Amino acid sequence: MKSSVAVLVALALALVMGAAIAASGSPALLHAADLIAPAGTLWVNAIRMTVIPLVVSLLITGIASTRNLSSIGRMGGRTIAIFVAQLAVTALIFMPAAVAVFAMLPATGSVRPPLPEGAAAAAGQLTAAETGNGFASWLTSLVPQNPVAAAATGAMLPLVVFTILLALAITRTPAASRERLVGFFEALCDAMLQLVRWVVALAPVGVFALILPLAARGAAALAGGVGLYIAIYSIGCIVVVLLLYPAAAIGGGVPIRQFARAALPGQLIAFSTSSSIAALPGLVEGADRDLKMDSSVSGFVLPLAVSVFKPAAPVTWTVGSLFVAHFYGIPLHLPQLAIIGLASVFMVFISPGIPRGGFLVLAPLFLAIGLPVEGIGILIAVDAIPDIFATLLNATGDLLATVLVARAMRTAPA
Repeated sequence: MKSSVAVLVALALALVMGAAIAASGSPALLHAADLIAPAGTLWVNAIRMTVIPLVVSLLITGIASTRNLSSIGRMGGRTIAIFVAQLAVTALIFMPAAVAVFAMLPATGSVRPPLPEGAAAAAGQLTAAETGNGFASWLTSLVPQNPVAAAATGAMLPLVVFTILLALAITRTPAASRERLVGFFEALCDAMLQLVRWVVALAPVGVFALILPLAARGAAALAGGVGLYIAIYSIGCIVVVLLLYPAAAIGGGVPIRQFARAALPGQLIAFSTSSSIAALPGLVEGADRDLKMDSSVSGFVLPLAVSVFKPAAPVTWTVGSLFVAHFYGIPLHLPQLAIIGLASVFMVFISPGIPRGGFLVLAPLFLAIGLPVEGIGILIAVDAIPDIFATLLNATGDLLATVLVARAMRTAPA
């Protein structure tokens, strides 16, 4: 059995068994499901331990091995342009459909539904947090005071900035030094990819151990109005993911089946771990093995994409805003919807790389369009299942962006 098929079987089995455990309501079965969760955590940690050295080695080999620095500048410009364009197209396609869906829902009436469990506490933590997420604060955080500390804390964007600067500096060193450094990082990248293959071989066990407890305990959230939000959000992410396959064929010249095969390893890791960063090794493997992509492109775009690019932002911010507006009975009109769309395209890049960082950026948006910030607590309280589908979309969108950049670099004049 192929590894991808085995992972899909493990995923389906975990979902079915989890739903059965949830339906049984048995505390003993729930406890048994929780007992296997550490195995899934170990698997995720094994993936994460490869990410930092893989990001650094990919960026350095991709940039420092290129003698024409002007091509790096062109690639960087096209990468940012494609990130923005992809977000804008997603917002333009998805927002009208989401507005139409919420318009069909019955009004909540004068009696406000009860908040889901944990929402009030989450809202309190959010409003009490020292966000400091203005543009100036974000800008100054890009250059790390200590790159080793940035790597240790998982601050990916500052680490990426340092690594790019280091790679550019390597290109200016004497030929002998440059060859030794590039050779070292190429060897490190090869070793990390081999380690990833070993970890991915254990994916069926890791995925089963991760998803079973989530399915067993998450089924209770699928009832009532909150369940409706989860359903709309999850279906919306799946629809957008399906649209990315023909986009790869039309915009990137990659057949749908080939793109699907390349995306699957990263998608499975993303779905299981709810981490775009953790999906990076799978995405790199797919780009190299199935797309035969130039490593100078994949090694530059993919680490940058998983660090700053969030293709699910238009879905997240649109559905979240519309749901909170519906929950509190607050109408949103065209100006407010336009603000949501613009924010989902541009403000996503300043989202801090911390847990719930996207929700911190969502707070000023809610204030701008007249929604209560406390409503974000609802989204946080039920984020476990939506985050799975958002990460799936992010990983697929990251690979699509890489395919589009590769096509743009091939067809652009030298």
